[in-house]
Amino acid sequence: MYIRYEVADHIATITLDRPEVANVQNAELLDQLDQAWTRAAADDDVKVIVLRAEGRHFSAGHQLGGDGPVPDKITLEMVYSHESRRYLDYSLRWRNIPKPSIAAVQGRCIAGGLLLCWPCDLIVAADDASFSDPVVLMGIGGVEYHGHTWELGPRKAKEILFTGRPLTAQEAEQTGMVNRVVPRDQLDSETSELARQIASMPAFGLRQAKRAVNQTLDVQGFYAAIQSVFDIHQTGHGNALSVGGYPVLADLARMKDKLR
Repeated sequence: MYIRYEVADHIATITLDRPEVANVQNAELLDQLDQAWTRAAADDDVKVIVLRAEGRHFSAGHQLGGDGPVPDKITLEMVYSHESRRYLDYSLRWRNIPKPSIAAVQGRCIAGGLLLCWPCDLIVAADDASFSDPVVLMGIGGVEYHGHTWELGPRKAKEILFTGRPLTAQEAEQTGMVNRVVPRDQLDSETSELARQIASMPAFGLRQAKRAVNQTLDVQGFYAAIQSVFDIHQTGHGNALSVGGYPVLADLARMKDKLR
């Protein structure tokens, strides 16, 4: 199992548990994670959901190339089907669960890691946390769930995408992407205290407050933009497939060098 799940005091805590590989995400981890979110959503005793991670880093993103046998031929249809389910649909589903959620982020949160924390309603970051999306190095204009513009504003989003550089926790707090920055050794306790404070509120009121904010974002175009930019993302894969196969190994090497 790559995911741990526990409930106490009306708080469901979901823990990414692959610390030996910086909580990199394969298909099995994402499926288990979705099952945990679904379980928390269905449990009437749960009022708040906390997403956290074991180890030094929150998540180093998607496991490039997978961890199983590679098909002889990869088509854009295969890529689109996999990513629409596990990257786009899962993230949107977690975002819309009618219960408040908090992500506790430490260390690196890279590319696909953003697809785990951005759907959460609140983000508490350790002072050593950094957030990055370097996939432009692969010839792709950003990860599948395009929260960049909404979370950072257009100019900061462009800077982070164009350069691939990490955004510090302090910068993320200034943009409003992160609610609080706390010392690394206080991340769990500060997140737990915030969750307990929220759990003391009426469940229906919390549900309606979340719906009000999310609905406002959707009226402003959030949902339509997320869907359309996902298709832009897929043109990057289409180009990679036509140029040198999937993934383009030279691009992956450049990205890994950039992250060192």
